[in-house]
Amino acid sequence: MIRRHRPPVTLPPAPAVPPPPEPPDPPAPLAAPAGGPADLEREAGVARLFELHYSSMLRLAVLLGADDPENVVAEAYYQIYRRWRRLKDVAAAEAHLRSTVCNLTRMRIRHLQVARRHEEQPASPPEPTVASAENTALLRDDQRVLIDALQQLPARQREALVLRHWLGLKEAEIAAAMGISRGSVKTHTSRGIAALTQAMEARR
Repeated sequence: MIRRHRPPVTLPPAPAVPPPPEPPDPPAPLAAPAGGPADLEREAGVARLFELHYSSMLRLAVLLGADDPENVVAEAYYQIYRRWRRLKDVAAAEAHLRSTVCNLTRMRIRHLQVARRHEEQPASPPEPTVASAENTALLRDDQRVLIDALQQLPARQREALVLRHWLGLKEAEIAAAMGISRGSVKTHTSRGIAALTQAMEARR
């Protein structure tokens, strides 16, 4: 039997393997990381409130007897910033800010009074608060004469007089700022005027 030699079988070259595909790009975020419209509105609103009313709020804190009026007003603006979204009427932000300054000043004065009462044998009597040049510039000359006498009034009387005669607020606005009734505003204003008049006459 004759065997025939078959030619060797030659396999075709293996097809080239394409490189693996590159991973897809991550999906784009649905929103930009910056604040939304509500945050932008709050930033603009508080900035506008600062521009319009910072000087009057600082004057209010000074007249009410705050020893650190700048910090009081800064804290008031911070609280307004935090509560901005909960304000039902953004137009009432000024009234809310004014009320906050009154409350913070009252709390600050009470804290200082308590601290001074608990001091054990102080080396020297507490030094009177010295207003900065900026604060002094905010007060008119005729107002400066009354400051010392004004600081001697009870807190509620002082607040009522400052809000009424220096800021020119109405009774309803004063009641809202102080958190009391309109009748109480009349009482504190009347008593404050009488006490202030008596103190001024005693200086003559």
